[in-house]
Amino acid sequence: MTQQAAQTAAYSRRQERLRRALFRGESLHLGNPEYHRTTRGLLAELLGSDVGYGDLTVAALQLADQHASVADQHASAKILAKEPGVIAGVAEFCWLLMRDGLDIRVRKKDGESIEAGDAVLEIEGRRSDLLAHERVGLNLLQRLSGIASATRRLQELLHRHNPETHVVATRKTPWGLLDKRAVHLGGGGTHRLGLWDAILVKNNHLALLANREEEAVSIAVACAWPARKSAAFIEVEVRSEQAALTAAQAFRRAQESSQEGPEGDCPCLLLLDNMSPAKMFAIIADLRAQNLFEHILTEASGNISENNVQEYATCGVDAISMGALTHSARALDLCERL
Repeated sequence: MTQQAAQTAAYSRRQERLRRALFRGESLHLGNPEYHRTTRGLLAELLGSDVGYGDLTVAALQLADQHASVADQHASAKILAKEPGVIAGVAEFCWLLMRDGLDIRVRKKDGESIEAGDAVLEIEGRRSDLLAHERVGLNLLQRLSGIASATRRLQELLHRHNPETHVVATRKTPWGLLDKRAVHLGGGGTHRLGLWDAILVKNNHLALLANREEEAVSIAVACAWPARKSAAFIEVEVRSEQAALTAAQAFRRAQESSQEGPEGDCPCLLLLDNMSPAKMFAIIADLRAQNLFEHILTEASGNISENNVQEYATCGVDAISMGALTHSARALDLCERL
């Protein structure tokens, strides 16, 4: 095998491990009982709190007049895009509409690009039901589409600087798994789906293990490794170069002792937190020099925004996690027209 072929094979294996660890959005769909339960609970709460004891405006205008003909009681509506972006939330809104007896026609599917003026959904049903679902539906579509659009934009920006680096979500997700799915639809990684599916040792965990960071990360890897079979990945947060090298060495020892190697079932990650791009670049260079790089994946996090993300793209990390993707996403502008 030539050197170039070997490098290509190593890159492919690294990307496969990264996707196995941080890109698990394919499981987030309404056929998944956990995702269905989350969606059902959230939308029921949103609609219930909005409608309450009934729509006073609809009642005052007699738009729900039970004595009117069926034709007069019914109407149609369209969800329209007012700006370009990536649509998300269609499947969830359609579930709510169908549950409540409205007819729908999907014009744009989740994950598709849209332009201003595009019709996303066409809805038919009772006038009162169309109006009752309007704001909840728009809130859902606008929020999730805003997240998907921001993710797509950042992923494209990253790939212009380094196609090997990917944007991923955090747990700063007010709408939980729905926010994670929106990141997935935009082309980003979900990261862990919750506390239950991966081991992520952060600074507060380390503070409870030992006073010195280097000692704490060694203890953390030793404790976490036996639980790897039930975890999608193991990740340890580090805030210094020495701690990063210590954690990587601990991961290598664990892999070698179990005879699994870096390609084992449980990917191992270093979370490089609140570091400058230059410091991350130096750490990755040291990991390579000490033959540790192939044993771990790297994630950059902390105070990274759209304004500086390209600086981190060139430092060699595998993933960049950004809380702003979900906790501060700008809603995509959509409207409903009857």
